[in-house]
Amino acid sequence: MLVLLPPSEGKASSGRGAPLKLESLSLPGLGEAREAVLRELVELCAGDEDKARDVLGLSEGLRGEVAKNAGLPTAGARPAGEIYTGVLYDALDLASLDAAAKKRATRSLLVFSGLWGAVRVNDRIPSYRCSMGVKLPGLGALGAHWRAPMADVLPEAAGDGLVLDLRSSAYAAAWKPKGEVAGRTASVRVLHAPTRKVVSHFNKATKGRIVRSLLTAGAVPQGPAELVEALRDLGYEVEVEAPARAGKAWTLDVLVEEIH
Repeated sequence: MLVLLPPSEGKASSGRGAPLKLESLSLPGLGEAREAVLRELVELCAGDEDKARDVLGLSEGLRGEVAKNAGLPTAGARPAGEIYTGVLYDALDLASLDAAAKKRATRSLLVFSGLWGAVRVNDRIPSYRCSMGVKLPGLGALGAHWRAPMADVLPEAAGDGLVLDLRSSAYAAAWKPKGEVAGRTASVRVLHAPTRKVVSHFNKATKGRIVRSLLTAGAVPQGPAELVEALRDLGYEVEVEAPARAGKAWTLDVLVEEIH
């Protein structure tokens, strides 16, 4: 099982660990594309601060993020699972998983990123600010920048099991499963049961809980149909929108009674 996660806008501080080593990151086929984004981002943020804030879409209150990006090559690095914070990651709570579930997380979780493309939770990265929606002056839109290298690397990373896609739309644009891989891909929507409306904040929390439940239970569904069974066994109310034809991804609706 491969679980595709969005990053978080908020991130923990880098700390005082050893600095980033690009060559040590998982999915080495993304290395050249990572180096290109890192180089331009650092140059941009080390130059005109106001231009960098504009490109990155940062408010005046987030001016310090520009300096943080400028120092990325020498900043301390920590496991990505410790860097990413926010609602989904709070609900997932990687740190409190038992040893077996943590091993499963290391194998199965893949966090998408405007800067790194995608990383595993044990990959050591510094804290940064660069969303997939950014358009760098030289490289252009990052979603488009990542499509070709992702298309080369991700099908192999997906293996032959389920792909559980929990990404937001901006990050989903960087890689869209195709063909046989798409046929064993499932995305999840979280709906308020009484109204059948999509929820926002609780959407992220529920997705974090779903991943935690699967990791804790040791569930390894091989495809979307098996995922539906596993989630129902774990107590989730799930409705299924199966694709009209083979080679298309499934959509699962997880229904929640309360929004909190």
